[in-house]
Amino acid sequence: VAVKEIARGSDVVIVVGSGNSSNSVRLVEVALEAGAGSAYRVDSAQEIDSTWFDGATTVGVTSGASVPDVLVNDVLDSLKELGFGTVEEVTTAEETLVFALPPELRRDLKAASAEASANASS
Repeated sequence: VAVKEIARGSDVVIVVGSGNSSNSVRLVEVALEAGAGSAYRVDSAQEIDSTWFDGATTVGVTSGASVPDVLVNDVLDSLKELGFGTVEEVTTAEETLVFALPPELRRDLKAASAEASANASS
């Protein structure tokens, strides 16, 4: 949903993510289907080609599910150097899922904590 929103208003969309990530590859496809003028997947900022932005006024940036923030920030820094310095965040959903540890792990953690406390007091 987010990449569709970004793509509608972007001349170019950059997807930060691995080429062997089906999620990242699909994000490029979705961006194009949603109306982006062009879309490219990069592993890092070093792969950006300045000619991709000839005539562009708006660039969208998104990333695959497990991409570290540092890689996205490096892409944003590179785009700033190319004249795309204004950043507007697009939020389409807030995630609030919380996953509980399985009972076996909670039991093991509780036991380890009790053991550590006992060792600390002796």
